[in-house]
Amino acid sequence: MAPLMLSVPGRALVLVAGIPGAGKSTLLGTLAPDPGTVVLDSDAHRAALRGVLHPLPYGWYRWLVHLWHRLSVLVAAFSSIPTVVVHLPATAVGTRAAVLRVAALSGRAPHLLWLDVDAATARSGQAYRGRVVPGSSFERHVRAAAVPPAADGWESVTVADRAEAAGGLVLQALPAVSGSRTGQ
Repeated sequence: MAPLMLSVPGRALVLVAGIPGAGKSTLLGTLAPDPGTVVLDSDAHRAALRGVLHPLPYGWYRWLVHLWHRLSVLVAAFSSIPTVVVHLPATAVGTRAAVLRVAALSGRAPHLLWLDVDAATARSGQAYRGRVVPGSSFERHVRAAAVPPAADGWESVTVADRAEAAGGLVLQALPAVSGSRTGQ
């Protein structure tokens, strides 16, 4: 299967979003290492804190994982790294709007990659990974995701299902076009 190809010229912020279990972490795991790209997945923060706080249940320090992840997004967005890739469910319109604001404030072109996966498939993905989101939280994500992401404000919006994402992800970090918004 061919990989998803996204062109991200200039300074870019790529949001990889979708309901929990859609396959965001799996997809991001297929990105080839690139010194011009930073990938921010909350799984790294969760693993680091689990190593320190292991006896405590995750629910007790989930807020700390989320805080650390979001602060990392801000630091990376304002850094000199050309491409910042962010993993967030971002099923809520407000979350996507916040990412758009961060991109605008940091002079980055915002790109959205939305993984469109039904609730049953996402639940099986969660079970496979051994990290099941509590029912009420998952249901909120599913309801919010029922409203398709709008293209407003995004440089590009790519919607892919599990089959389309199965080939992995390749970012084409092209030079910015002179005089374009992404070349700031």
